[in-house]
Amino acid sequence: MKSLLGYCGLILAFLLSFSEQTVVNIKHISQTTTDCTQIKTRSPQAPSGVYIIQPVGASSPFPVYCEMRPDGGWTVFQRRSGGEVSFNRKWEAYKSGFGDLSEDHWLGLENVFSLTKDYSMKWTMRVDLWDYEGGTAFAEYKDFSLGNEKTAYTLSVGTYSGNAGDAIRGAYPGIDQNGYGFSTIDRDNDGCSPCIFGDIAVGQCTFSEGGGWWYSKCGSASLNGDWHPSGDNIGFASGIHWLTWKPPAPYSAKASRMMLKSM
Repeated sequence: MKSLLGYCGLILAFLLSFSEQTVVNIKHISQTTTDCTQIKTRSPQAPSGVYIIQPVGASSPFPVYCEMRPDGGWTVFQRRSGGEVSFNRKWEAYKSGFGDLSEDHWLGLENVFSLTKDYSMKWTMRVDLWDYEGGTAFAEYKDFSLGNEKTAYTLSVGTYSGNAGDAIRGAYPGIDQNGYGFSTIDRDNDGCSPCIFGDIAVGQCTFSEGGGWWYSKCGSASLNGDWHPSGDNIGFASGIHWLTWKPPAPYSAKASRMMLKSM
């Protein structure tokens, strides 16, 4: 009993340290559950919510939000729905995670890396987008993985499907973000210094696009920029962009969600 209480105490301390905004709302605690897909498989009626998981590649358990859909359990690693949580953060914040797991948050690059570190499993990444006109769109990528911190958490995605367009590989040639490391305002891995757009030179993409992302000159996918309300969401200012979705002018989405499912 003492050991169980001690373990739960450690979990609670970890949850409180994740972020000052994190809501402690645990549906399930398990040292053996590796991801949300496994939870859904074991318990088909499990509701969406915050769970404790421990992937094979992780040294300790951590909390995640599981989106339980008819097609399986998805581990959410990014959610945007408003401007309350700032995504203009430095490397260490993007590495460890921030925000409220039940609402807007970034799970953390190290946690996402630990999920995909087990190469015996295949991962699908799904991006969901919502606009201000009541529309939605999605993009799915097979064979998703991240490199470790030494590679700047290099992004790798496989085959695309969906109706939002393959923005990661680019709305036009030369801006493929697949294979690039993650950039923040204090870590520049965007592949150009400076980035030239016509007669405009941009020092680094995090300054023009905002937030942290896998930028490539600077690319056409960027979901961690500043959130814009309706009426101020069209144009070249930083925003929640998926430029293959609603051309021609950059359209900043009302909401976005990124999540992973194992196969």
